[in-house]
Amino acid sequence: MSKYLRFLAEGKVRYGLLEGEKVRALSGTPFDPGETSSTMIPLERVQILSPCAPSKIICVGLNYKDHAEEIKAELPEEPHIFLKPPTAVIGPNEAIILPSMSSRVDYEGELAIVIKRRAKNVGREEAPDYILGYTCFNDVTARDLVAKDKGPLRAKIFDTFAPFGPYIVSDIDPVGLAIKTYLNGELKQSSNTKSLIFDPFCLVSFISSVLTLLPGDLISTGTPSGIGPMRAGDIVEVEIEKVGRLRNSVAFGEERGRE
Repeated sequence: MSKYLRFLAEGKVRYGLLEGEKVRALSGTPFDPGETSSTMIPLERVQILSPCAPSKIICVGLNYKDHAEEIKAELPEEPHIFLKPPTAVIGPNEAIILPSMSSRVDYEGELAIVIKRRAKNVGREEAPDYILGYTCFNDVTARDLVAKDKGPLRAKIFDTFAPFGPYIVSDIDPVGLAIKTYLNGELKQSSNTKSLIFDPFCLVSFISSVLTLLPGDLISTGTPSGIGPMRAGDIVEVEIEKVGRLRNSVAFGEERGRE
């Protein structure tokens, strides 16, 4: 199992491997690693960023049996997908900004797949070869705008609405992982990826038949039951077994803060 991260140190953004409490820098990226440095940088001397810079984020709606039961929806026959733009990305410990045009913004803790290489029309059995690893994701959603717009587009794409990290963890089985979301230390979501309707390999196969996936692209696999609102001043954390814990604060933007 390897833990890849992207970090800022001495004014330069680099990729590295986490080894205990230190970072071993890569000369390239996890998608084209090059050589590893012999220099070990103490973790407290780096700023951890989002672990990659995706060209797009493909999210899956209604992919947990318990969430379908929660909202009294029938199980889908195929994945329901939508996109988030790269401008929505933030990393660990950055602030989720509440937009002034929404009165309810929700957390949605999710497991995300990180694509390793260009993928198009990939079969389910081949899918593991196209996956670099997994990370924690928060599919932040302006819940009131979903109903207002009769769809999830605007509600999902605000800046800061795609926090993920802190690491990309490779060589783990994505099925059977405990997934939890905490709000101000209180457990709000608790499930297991064995409750996924479509597992990560099905999703890579299905989505790659729709569009071409590029190295560093994310597929976020859906949220379990227990979604709920966040408010300015809150701390939200997504924790996934073997993968890590993503922590973000919640704040008003400058415009709303002046009201």
